[in-house]
Amino acid sequence: MPEPTAPTAAGTPPPRALAGLRVLDLSRVLAGPLCAQMLADHGAAVIKVEPPEGDEARRIGPPLDERGECAYFAALNRGKRSIALDLSRADGRAVLGRLLDEADVLIENFLPGTMEKWGLGYETTLAARHPRLIYCNVSGFGADGPLGGLPGYDAVAQAISGLMSINGTPESGPVRLGVPVVDYLTGYNAMVGVLLALAARAHTGAGQRVEATLFDTGLALLLAPHASNWFYSGRIPQRMGSSHPNIVPYDCYAAADGPIFLGVVNNGQFARLCECVQRPDLASDPRFADPVRRREHRDVLRAELERTLARYPAAELCDTLMRRGVPAGVVNNVEQALTHPHALHREMVVQADGHRHIGVPVKLSATPGRVASLPPRLSEHADGILAELGLSTAERETLYREGTVAPPPA
Repeated sequence: MPEPTAPTAAGTPPPRALAGLRVLDLSRVLAGPLCAQMLADHGAAVIKVEPPEGDEARRIGPPLDERGECAYFAALNRGKRSIALDLSRADGRAVLGRLLDEADVLIENFLPGTMEKWGLGYETTLAARHPRLIYCNVSGFGADGPLGGLPGYDAVAQAISGLMSINGTPESGPVRLGVPVVDYLTGYNAMVGVLLALAARAHTGAGQRVEATLFDTGLALLLAPHASNWFYSGRIPQRMGSSHPNIVPYDCYAAADGPIFLGVVNNGQFARLCECVQRPDLASDPRFADPVRRREHRDVLRAELERTLARYPAAELCDTLMRRGVPAGVVNNVEQALTHPHALHREMVVQADGHRHIGVPVKLSATPGRVASLPPRLSEHADGILAELGLSTAERETLYREGTVAPPPA
């Protein structure tokens, strides 16, 4: 694993933490590509190996980005180079084999058994042929067990893992979370697994298989408080809207001009909330004296707070509360969130070559990540990648003509 490097002279970007790491991204759609993109943000050289028709995320649109590419694909594939290979053909697998000779990490999310069908299974072939390779498999449910080998998408995992059962209100019924949170966290779990395997390889010299599944991730998201509550109470968690089963007030409340969220966890915060909204009587009321009693009387407390907060403008109230140490926030829409001054200060909305991106969420002081290049067009870098493997112009033209490799776009 590359060692962190000290910052360079002023005015030049410092090396990133994963500079020198070589990654093959055979994955499609979300969790796998997100894992590879995060590695690329931190300096890994990522080659995206796509089928001839391209990652299906290229067709999840509109909207389109500034270059006419689907914005969905663009969000998950920056910092990569692309080559489109037909891995169902022996010549395509031969090209992949040459890429593997130089790779540190392979990421794939085919249905379990696909790589084995092509003679590229990790245990059966690649572990012996490439003993230092970190092989990262992302799937819905893993290869074995009652659901092993079955297809999985984020919303299906949300349903099966119980997440939908706790999202929504008693009136709404189960509701899918508004972002593909299981896919996202599976991508993060895959990245953590790759980094752990690289750390282990630094000691042992050997690679290993890394596995991340949507099912495991969905269950892990139940950890606090729902799984722990069920383990120790036996009560099945219910839908509670935006409120918290253990903490009150921890919910959305209507202010004068829009909703806010209060996250009041302890007695000190509750007392300061009551002081800020000129309701010291609530802090001294024995029904609200501690977290247990506030939870027992949540409906009464909610009614009192809503009646009180209706007098206060949302933004001003949240600013006052936050500066007094009471966690509170205006419920922003997506535009408001992405244009918030703090989002810009934290460099969480950035531009590269006129293309807008979400910024790098993990900040490193000496070797910071950055958005390095635009998402690639399909097979955009095929000629350069094949040339780096030592293939002559004539050999490259043959691969294009036979359909083994999609030629670069004109």
